Amino acid sequence: MNKLKLIIKREYLAKVRNKSFVVMTFLSPILMVGMVVLIAYLTKVNNDEKKVIAVLNESNFFSNEFLSTETTSYINFKNTSLEAAKDSAISLEYHGLLYIPHKSNLKKVSQNTVFYTKESSSLETLSVLEGVFQDRLREENLRELGVSPKEYASINSTFAINTETFGGEKSIKGVNEIKAIIGGAFGYLIMMFIIIYGGFVMRSVIEEKTSRIIEVIISSVKPFQLMLGKIIGTSLAGITQFVIWVVSGLILMLVAFAIFGIDPNILVEGQNVMPGVDTSISTEGEMFEVYLKEVFKLPWLTLIFFFIVYFLLGYLIYSSIYAAIGAAVDNETDTQQFIFPVILPLMLAIYVGFFSVFSNPHGPIAVGFSLFPLTSPIVMLMRLPSGIGEEGVALWQLILSILILILTFIAIVWFAAKIYRIGILMYGKKPSYKEIFKWLKY
Repeated sequence: MNKLKLIIKREYLAKVRNKSFVVMTFLSPILMVGMVVLIAYLTKVNNDEKKVIAVLNESNFFSNEFLSTETTSYINFKNTSLEAAKDSAISLEYHGLLYIPHKSNLKKVSQNTVFYTKESSSLETLSVLEGVFQDRLREENLRELGVSPKEYASINSTFAINTETFGGEKSIKGVNEIKAIIGGAFGYLIMMFIIIYGGFVMRSVIEEKTSRIIEVIISSVKPFQLMLGKIIGTSLAGITQFVIWVVSGLILMLVAFAIFGIDPNILVEGQNVMPGVDTSISTEGEMFEVYLKEVFKLPWLTLIFFFIVYFLLGYLIYSSIYAAIGAAVDNETDTQQFIFPVILPLMLAIYVGFFSVFSNPHGPIAVGFSLFPLTSPIVMLMRLPSGIGEEGVALWQLILSILILILTFIAIVWFAAKIYRIGILMYGKKPSYKEIFKWLKY
């Protein structure tokens, strides 16, 4: 046990004292915060820039349908030709020119209407213009059927169904999607940490093996103790780096937003609302506040606790595999044939998690992959934002998932130790899957 502690301490200090580790520990939050601040600043600049659209209306079917908003202004051209209107729009640097020709009926007018722009316009702008024509065509069709404009105005209203839980608590549409995104972010973090720090373990084993230092080390400690010490020491270094990233990142972001005078709401205001989000709330500011409250209601302590649990168990499983791969080869080039099968379950967990958890977080696919040990650290984290219990993840599923992970870790460490014990002293030969399978029998 004392030797294991020494190995863990050695691996931990070797990682945290490494120059590249120190640089990335403090540089990564700066880069990430810089990217977020840049996006927020560019969004603010984009929102401050107002689009001006010229309208040349030669028909008798439109009058005041194109109303200016905070982001778009409409300028009406009258008594001018199309070519002159184009030249004016270009010289005045307008965003575009909407040309509505004179035709005998509204359908022909709509079919021959053209929106001229210097470059391709955004989907948001086009959808607004198309919406005006769609409403007008609908109104005209109903008028031909005997429905008056006043009657059309009374029936042309949106509807949002009220939703409540069986307990009587009002529920907000789109919250499940938000929960899945938050859980997905936690799952993605686990995947990235497993890949990054598992790679650290593998490279550390390869370096010591190729430099022949390993022969001196295993003369005083058992290969299993060395492998386990490397895994635990590297995981502690990873957790240290992650904590520094989170704390420094939050502080830097708050300071940057305060210095540049950027409102965090700018990242959600003015954007297209995601499918399923409640649009019955009157303003975007109120919408942001409502969903922010729902985010604060999430079981954050539970999420953070199980993030650590699943991160450690998932990392221990995969890093054992990485250590075995490092022991089996002589250089990083030879690891390529073994890496893809290891990363594949992680990629599968991300894609299956997003597709299944978004649509049905408690369905058979989501439950199955949250129990399968090679995908459960990611998929279960995607399900946990909905809580534990009747409305969330069943308690038995959570307990069973952790138990399976622990048993899988013990089994994989046992198999990895067999490969490690033999492969660590093998030089000059590129092992095959068949040969590695033989090592498991020794």
